[in-house]
Amino acid sequence: MPPAADLGRALCVVTGASRGFGRAVALDLCRLVQPGSALVLVARSGADLRAVQAELTESQAGRGGLKVEAVAADVGKVESLEDVVRISRDAFNEEMETIIVINNAASLGDVSKYVKGFTDMAQVDAYLSLNVSSAVCLTARLLQAFPARAGLRRCVINVTSICALQPFRSWGLYCTGKAARDMMFKVLAEEEPELRVLRPLDTEMQMEARTKTADPSIKKKFSNMFAQGQLVTCEASSAKLMKLLLEDEFPSGEHIDIFDV
Repeated sequence: MPPAADLGRALCVVTGASRGFGRAVALDLCRLVQPGSALVLVARSGADLRAVQAELTESQAGRGGLKVEAVAADVGKVESLEDVVRISRDAFNEEMETIIVINNAASLGDVSKYVKGFTDMAQVDAYLSLNVSSAVCLTARLLQAFPARAGLRRCVINVTSICALQPFRSWGLYCTGKAARDMMFKVLAEEEPELRVLRPLDTEMQMEARTKTADPSIKKKFSNMFAQGQLVTCEASSAKLMKLLLEDEFPSGEHIDIFDV
C-alpha cells in the first residue's frame, strides 16, 4: 500500500524538543498532522522551547488550528512527568485518531573519563534517571493516561543510537543508558502487541563527541566524519523518521538505522 498522505488528527508528545533532532521532529510533525491536532513539546531549556512554540504557532498549521503546548521541565523529576501528562490530557480531544510519543530527550554524559573514573554513585544515578528512568516512566504514564481503545492508534518512539549496540571507549554512561533504554522498549513491544514501537537510530550530540571525548581514536573518528560531511543532519534524520511513520510498515520494536531508510 502507498504511504499515508499525513498522520491524521494526532496528539504528539516530543521530549528534547527545543533544539537539534527534537526541534526538527516538531517542525516536521507540524506539517504532517491534520487540523485539530496538538503538539506537546518538552525540554529543559525554556527560552529555546518557547521559540520553537512561537515558530510553530505562527506557521500555516498553527494558524490553521494546530495547538502547540510547551512544557519547560526536567523529565528526570517526578513533578515534571506529572506536568507533561496533565498538559497532554488537556490537549487531547476525542476526535484524535493517533497518539505519538517521541522519547528524544537525552544527554551524552561525562565522556572526559573512562569507566574506572565513575566512582561517584550519585553521578551515575543522576545520569540514568534523566536518560533511562524518565523515558520509561513518562511512556508508562502516558500509556495509562491514554489506554488502548478502538479507533485510537498509539505509537511510541525511542530515539536510540549505535551506542546501544556497540561499545565506545570513554562513552560508558551513554552506551549503558542507550542499551538499557533500548531493551526496555523492546520488552514494551512484546508486552503490548497493539502498540506500535519504533526505535530509530540517530546521529546525535556530534559537537560534544568531537570536542569532549577522552578517547583520542573516538574523537578523531567523529572529527573526520564531520570534516568529510559524513554526519547526518537532524533534518535528514527527522525526514526519514516521518517516512517510517507514514509508511507504517516497520515491525513493532524494530531497531532501524536511518541509513537503511
